[in-house]
Amino acid sequence: MKTSRERILTTHVGSIPRPEGIRELLRARLKGEAVSDAEMSARVEQAVADVVRRQSQAGIDVVSDGEMGKTSFISYTDERLTGFETLPPGDPNLPASNTSGSWERRLDTRREWRAFREYYGRYLPAAMPVAAPPVVCTGPVSYKGEAILQKELVTFQAALKAVDVEDAFVPAIAPSMVGRGQNQYYKTEEEYRFAIAEALKHEYKAVVDAGFILQIDDPGLGETWDMMIPAPTVEEYRRLQSMYIDVLNHALEGLPEDRVRYHLCWGSWQGPHVGDLGLKDLVDLMLRVKAQGYSIEAATPRHSYEWRVWQDVKLPEGKVLIPGVIAHTTAVVEHPETIAERLSNFASAVGRENVIAGADCGFAQGAMYERQHPSVMWAKFEALAEGARLASERLWGR
Repeated sequence: MKTSRERILTTHVGSIPRPEGIRELLRARLKGEAVSDAEMSARVEQAVADVVRRQSQAGIDVVSDGEMGKTSFISYTDERLTGFETLPPGDPNLPASNTSGSWERRLDTRREWRAFREYYGRYLPAAMPVAAPPVVCTGPVSYKGEAILQKELVTFQAALKAVDVEDAFVPAIAPSMVGRGQNQYYKTEEEYRFAIAEALKHEYKAVVDAGFILQIDDPGLGETWDMMIPAPTVEEYRRLQSMYIDVLNHALEGLPEDRVRYHLCWGSWQGPHVGDLGLKDLVDLMLRVKAQGYSIEAATPRHSYEWRVWQDVKLPEGKVLIPGVIAHTTAVVEHPETIAERLSNFASAVGRENVIAGADCGFAQGAMYERQHPSVMWAKFEALAEGARLASERLWGR
């Protein structure tokens, strides 16, 4: 990974709103309808070229392909892993925890959604109108997505030739996030997770071998807490998540840590988040991940105070923090001075060279919905670059 040796570098979390033409095709694919591979490829290639160029123009140093061809940051694995079977909604073989049913039923799957039922009953159906079809694991899991992945990587490499950026990253899902509550084949949760890790190893290695930084998306470390009903103790929860970290590290085995970064958030829905665990409850687990960079939420009002955690927790030598200093959950564009102040706080705690300016989370959920309008996101990216410039002037004294 490039680090902020001479100035604060900028990046984000990966997902960018798709053009409507791509969203239409992705929605059709989610519904099981036939989609022209040639048409999809042509639209994705153009969209990736455009989004890479715009990131560079906005001042983003470490760019993504916007995840243009993925149905979502999780469900894209449905096309890349064997062992999972799509079932119609209401099928008696669906596990009780499956969340593809009615919204009234889905509101009962999180403690916060129960606590704020009236709010989420209005917000969620409007914010997330499209859902991936219900899937269960009914056989051995293995990787079958080599061709899809290679096309994705080649498309990104071609787009990068037209811009001058510091580096590029490709997001991939953590093993603990795939098929949650959908195991009907493996004897234990641990066996199930290690099987998924073995499969995802192929994707992780291919991304790094192609010259990209691998970003592991793992909101589950934080947000799974809210899904466990009844609530476990923090100690019980940490034991579960410790096993998931072991699984992830197994999948990362053999990869150079300086080509891996890890993203943690607390779920991307817009809401109160009053039940979120604090970073202090998870930071030691996060730092066990075999990665050089750690991307964390830090702009949302619920977690913006947590830069102070790093006054007490020592960032290990050679590691990098990528705090979110712009938020995906509000359309308010952060003032560059606010961004500079946030970056300066982190720099005071861990050192200026160990900070890269980032975003709280992605700005789109694939074909399902946009978290912010693209015009707002680009304005935020430009503010991110300007805030990083201001912070750099002050931190380096020039």
